[in-house]
Amino acid sequence: MSQSLTSFADLLRAAERSAVHLEMRDAYGAENEIEGFAAWREGHRLNPDDRDSWWRPWLDLVQEVTNKGVVMRRARIVSEPLSDYIRFEHSGTFTNVAAGEQIRWLPRRHASDLALPGNDFWLFDRRLVQFNIFDGSGQWVHTDQTEDPAVAQLCASAFEAVWERAIPHEKYSV
Repeated sequence: MSQSLTSFADLLRAAERSAVHLEMRDAYGAENEIEGFAAWREGHRLNPDDRDSWWRPWLDLVQEVTNKGVVMRRARIVSEPLSDYIRFEHSGTFTNVAAGEQIRWLPRRHASDLALPGNDFWLFDRRLVQFNIFDGSGQWVHTDQTEDPAVAQLCASAFEAVWERAIPHEKYSV
């Protein structure tokens, strides 16, 4: 399934209680991050005090959804030592937190005994799962969605197991 930000935004806005996201890759090839990643590699860092320089439509959406009471949580399973991409993600995660998202990091070595789905996913209200399918270089390929209760339960259990072990963003240093 091909998906635009607008249709994903509609999914997120439709959430009533929760939206959780599990990320398990050490690099993503997101086209909209190429320039920012290159600038970060050259030493540019976002200034937390200059919100206008980093606030963007995604953060407006996060704030809109969390302000209506939806709990948004993201857990990232990462290899250590961290890839440059994950260090880049970490340096900008304060923006997601400022918008209302809760984020934790789990070193991959602490996830070895967890049963995890094969792909990153979003789980909305513990019932709708959206798997994000990437190719080997981290390029997004498509999404798969299901409301199968067994799959939703698997993803909910996996996310909660990761969340319980993961380190809150403000305590995870790179």
